[in-house]
Amino acid sequence: MSAPEQTREDARAIWQAGVDAVGGYNAVTRALNEGPAERPDQIVAVGKAAAAMTRAALDHFGPLPALVVTKDGHGEGLPTDVTLIESAHPVPDERSLDAGRALRECVAGMTADSHLLLLVSGGASALAEDLTEGNTLDDLAALNRSLLASGKDITEMNVERRKISRIKGGGLLSAFAGATAQVLAISDVPGDDIAVIGSGIGALPPTPNFAATTRIVASNTHARDAALAEAERRGYRILTTGEELHGDLEALASDWGPRLCGMEKGAIILGGEPTVRLPDNPGQGGRNQALALALSRHIKGRDDITLIVGGTDGNDGPTDAAGGIVDGSTWTDSAQDALNRADSGSYLADNNALLTTGPTGTNVMDLLIALRC
Repeated sequence: MSAPEQTREDARAIWQAGVDAVGGYNAVTRALNEGPAERPDQIVAVGKAAAAMTRAALDHFGPLPALVVTKDGHGEGLPTDVTLIESAHPVPDERSLDAGRALRECVAGMTADSHLLLLVSGGASALAEDLTEGNTLDDLAALNRSLLASGKDITEMNVERRKISRIKGGGLLSAFAGATAQVLAISDVPGDDIAVIGSGIGALPPTPNFAATTRIVASNTHARDAALAEAERRGYRILTTGEELHGDLEALASDWGPRLCGMEKGAIILGGEPTVRLPDNPGQGGRNQALALALSRHIKGRDDITLIVGGTDGNDGPTDAAGGIVDGSTWTDSAQDALNRADSGSYLADNNALLTTGPTGTNVMDLLIALRC
């Protein structure tokens, strides 16, 4: 195997090690084994990792009533007696409203002595909603489309989403009349704040009338730590690691492009979630594909650097790809036009540079792996 081929294989393996370490099944299993974990009367799970998290809880406790709300195609592997609702992401649809009502009715219908296990992961903001009076699905969809194109970060977006929601920002658990609630969350937001994850669908109300615990069971930090360990195992010296991928995509590319071009032999491992402003009528792709392509400009012609930028959930924006895997051969004369049209996905597909994984069972923002051999 040539050096570039080996570096490409190493980059993908290191990225995957980070993702595997924060898988919903493994994260919930670890948390429940560490205890204490009272057997719940009801499991409620919402988010892209909801199915994997629920499978872990069922394997730990045995059969239990469970309601799972997740993205289309992300509900595989659940027992047939689990109530599964698959809905839309990143722009909600009518099923998202059905899912939101089902969540609220399930939680509100529990008895006074009951125990709830609530499993939360990224994607919940679009997957489930119960709107405040006077707001419609069209209002919700328009808000989400506007936010996705706005360049706002996830914290700013979720503030806006909570304003028209009955179940976000502590609203869901405000309907809970039971005795105890345990919330286990996989964080896809900076700072790992339960009030921000899924727009606060797992947050406690201001004055809960029940005993409650909340815990973050997986985060971008955990993913980066695992990727770092795999990079070292494969013989790479760690040059830089941190949660540095926040902010405007173009600014990140301008900052990190020259640094990647000038990197020494070794590995750079970064996490975060870039923001992007979209033109009218954007093409195919998402922020990870766009960032990977923009960075490839700076390593054009190099045969010793390979770069992956990918969403840990396996989806980059409204696409089935996780991101891009690029090297010195990726950038050509037509690349800038693709970026301008927000069509990086089409360009990367044509140049054998898409990173495609399928659903990963987790969601802890994005990972960048850069290797120089």
